[in-house]
Amino acid sequence: MTDTTATATDAAAPAAVKLTNLLGLPRPAMEAFFESIGEKKFRATQVMKWIHQEGVDSFDEMTNLAKPLRERLKQVAEIRAPGIIYEGESKDGTRKWVLEVSDGSYVETVLIPSENGNRRTLCVSSQVGCSLDCSFCSTGKQGFERDLTAAEIIGQVWVATRGAEDRKDTRKRPVTNVVMMGMGEPLMNYDNVVPAMKLMLDDNAYGLSKRRVTLSTSGVVPKLDQLGDEMDVSLAISLHAANDELRNVLVPINRKWNIRALLDSCHRYLAKCDDARIVTIEYTLIKDVNDQIQHAEELAALLDELPCKINLIPFNPFPHSGYEKPSRNQVMRFQQRLYELGYTAPVRATRGDDIDAACGQLVGQVKDRTRRAERYINAIQLDAD
Repeated sequence: MTDTTATATDAAAPAAVKLTNLLGLPRPAMEAFFESIGEKKFRATQVMKWIHQEGVDSFDEMTNLAKPLRERLKQVAEIRAPGIIYEGESKDGTRKWVLEVSDGSYVETVLIPSENGNRRTLCVSSQVGCSLDCSFCSTGKQGFERDLTAAEIIGQVWVATRGAEDRKDTRKRPVTNVVMMGMGEPLMNYDNVVPAMKLMLDDNAYGLSKRRVTLSTSGVVPKLDQLGDEMDVSLAISLHAANDELRNVLVPINRKWNIRALLDSCHRYLAKCDDARIVTIEYTLIKDVNDQIQHAEELAALLDELPCKINLIPFNPFPHSGYEKPSRNQVMRFQQRLYELGYTAPVRATRGDDIDAACGQLVGQVKDRTRRAERYINAIQLDAD
């Protein structure tokens, strides 16, 4: 016999209320949220300061909010950051967090202190895995699962700053710079990356200068053009080759938007900035692939009209890559030739490699549920023309 009473009771049970995660809401969205529950917009500023400047994730701790409002917030909202699975510190002071996001996947974020301690740069991930499959990057080899939400992106900054003893003294900020250079291609997750960066810049959140927030892209040209219409954070370009033939191999996105299209977009981006700005060109040096003197000369000629500096990054080996790190002498010869041709070309020191936190080594635990090329071409409907 069927238990119709239990069935009827189950059917009558109210659906669980979906809580709004306030962690990822920039100011306009936070103001809209408070208006939607019948509160004044100024509550947004109060709550943003509690979340991002005080590191609070409990409404009970927000003592300048009336108790009825705190109780109301518990019913409709939450402050939910990624969970910390692992936190490790390198012998050079670099710190890495492995974070668990809502579906159980892992992403990684890395805090890199400068040698003098005045700059502490957080490398933030934008996706679980990466869909671009650059041939020299271990992150790309793990495949792609999904985009991170704005809360999961800014949550990495929240985690890295939460334990600081003095969060309000800007001279002692636990994070002074943010680079969107972790797992994933930021411009492939545009709708979540931009709100997160706006929180990084907001004086009621992290209050970073737009020169201290850097977005790195391999070249999603239409989205780069769109970004220039919305904000003018610092820009880094993952170039790694000075001709299309080689870049097609190293950075497959080049087959869709080639070097000329990418550099033209960089010029348009700089023209929209309200101050003098340069682009950082990221160039990973790979032994016998792109590290010869003729490659340096080709790179210099290519970038002749673009205000830029070139960051040279010796390749960080990982198993089965098929690539090798160039010798220190070869790196120095490449750098010297660029200096002779008039370029600023510092060599990025390898940091955190003993905890797999160096550039190109971030690998979260994900499953590749898509064919990366098909996802890139078909799922993101971008017009290349």
